[in-house]
Amino acid sequence: MLYYALVFLVIALIAGALGFGGVAGTAAGIAQILFYVFLVLLVISLVLGLFRRT
Repeated sequence: MLYYALVFLVIALIAGALGFGGVAGTAAGIAQILFYVFLVLLVISLVLGLFRRT
């Protein structure tokens, strides 16, 4: 999932450099949402991993 966030970030950067503001904004928004979903899943995984070890 982090891979897709990075892909959308690269798309946003390229689109922004070429002047496609709408596409860049959309891709950046998608990348931001995917990054936050990845962070939430990471925290949940770490918490569950700590409880399983004890």
